[in-house]
Amino acid sequence: MKPTKFYLYARKSTEDEERQVMSIEAQLTELNEFARREGIKITETFIESKSAKKPGRDIFNQMIEKIYASKEPVGIIAWHPDRLARNSVDGGQIIYLIDINKISTLKFPTHWFEPTPQGLFMLQVAFGQSKYYSDNLSENVKRGIRQKIRRGEYPYLAPFGYVNDKNTRNIVIEPTEAKILKEAFQEFADGKHSLTTMSQRLHLLGLVSSNGTELGKHTVQRILTNNTYIGLIEHKGELYEGNFEPIIDKATFDDVQKELKKRSKQRKQKNGGHNFALAGLVKCGECGGMIVGQYAKKGRYIYYRCSKRMGVKCHQPYTPDVLLIDQLKEKLSEVALAKDWADFMLTEIELMQKADIVEQRSFCQNLENDIEEIQKKQDKLVNGFLDGIIDPNDYVKKKEELLKSKVQLKEQLNDFGKKGVVWFELSKNFIKAAHQAEKLASSNDLLEIKSFYKKNGLNRILENKKLGVHFVEPFHLVPKYKALVAVQATNKKTGGLQFLQAVPSCRGGGI
Repeated sequence: MKPTKFYLYARKSTEDEERQVMSIEAQLTELNEFARREGIKITETFIESKSAKKPGRDIFNQMIEKIYASKEPVGIIAWHPDRLARNSVDGGQIIYLIDINKISTLKFPTHWFEPTPQGLFMLQVAFGQSKYYSDNLSENVKRGIRQKIRRGEYPYLAPFGYVNDKNTRNIVIEPTEAKILKEAFQEFADGKHSLTTMSQRLHLLGLVSSNGTELGKHTVQRILTNNTYIGLIEHKGELYEGNFEPIIDKATFDDVQKELKKRSKQRKQKNGGHNFALAGLVKCGECGGMIVGQYAKKGRYIYYRCSKRMGVKCHQPYTPDVLLIDQLKEKLSEVALAKDWADFMLTEIELMQKADIVEQRSFCQNLENDIEEIQKKQDKLVNGFLDGIIDPNDYVKKKEELLKSKVQLKEQLNDFGKKGVVWFELSKNFIKAAHQAEKLASSNDLLEIKSFYKKNGLNRILENKKLGVHFVEPFHLVPKYKALVAVQATNKKTGGLQFLQAVPSCRGGGI
């Protein structure tokens, strides 16, 4: 019985083992041309991108349902039998529909079929070959993975911090992401974050999901428990030694696991165990009590207030969290350095350090020459004494002078440059911290803001809803420097050099 309608079915698997199969676009072009040559009118087209190794393809099942519901026989046109089925269930459905005359013919450009016993047998063979190819390919892939693991090569898509290297067929470190991960692991190990705040921290540092949003808590947990970062490969619950560079040291990784385990335990705390981000950061300006957090209006608002545990009466009002946060950010903006200024001054410090190294080498060489000259004098002195040329009293006196001079020169040689090195490193840290203040001034990472204030802020008090704080030196120079630049319209180069010269505490190593 000739079919009254033909269905075109095109499929391309999204899995790696079928990368060489013709694309959907190419299949449609070839099949429409084949239909034109054969005089076939296609009634409906079904297109699918899914593997046929297992039953359960939505588009294929829709086509089968329509064939069952059709009152007249249907023909199917496809590129090859393996496009229709690679498993025994779907292949059996096709053969059964042919047996009950629901499918009257199958058309393939590269494969012959007729609805005869011989044709059905050959179709079964074609389906069987497709299934065998799929099963065998799966085993080959598994065997390939096992071989890669034996060689220490990472067999999967590279995680954050790594990229897949086509040349070595392994993973290599991606410097920017690796640096972020090192910092994140260390901060979590230090107990600074929960999974939620760690997600926010990673977002601030630039590690985000594929669509640019914050990573979910489960993703963050997978990162923090991923043994790949200590150079191991995890496959089917077993760990294997990897032949790639680790990002995290074992001690830090273990500390993170301990912190995760500790945080996973239920802890009973008073007042429901609320964790207010800014609690414990500032003290009451009236009585010296610690400022704590409190919910109001059934959790809709957060206020910070004096704990009133100093044994004296305190009259300080409650401060809305928004007001406290705004003041914290405002104070940060006062001591903040913009990125262009920070970059310029860091570059200047590097140049100064290089020039200082050249100067040190020259000075150290002169000191070494002087020490060597004293050593020669000591040798001559000893020889003169042994030969009886030098009086014993003169020998002792001269020997003492030379020894003291030699010790003094050695001390100069050992100490020279130390203060300079300290100044350079501390200056860099200060410039970076001042630039961090600029980023935090527009950030909502309250835990990081709190950490910055605890490290760099002194005499942190809250009185009459007003925040008071003194930043450690030389942060006090930043607002003065900004005012100077604003008044004199100083350019970046001149202003940056003036600023570096105006930091005597830096040069003294007292940052």
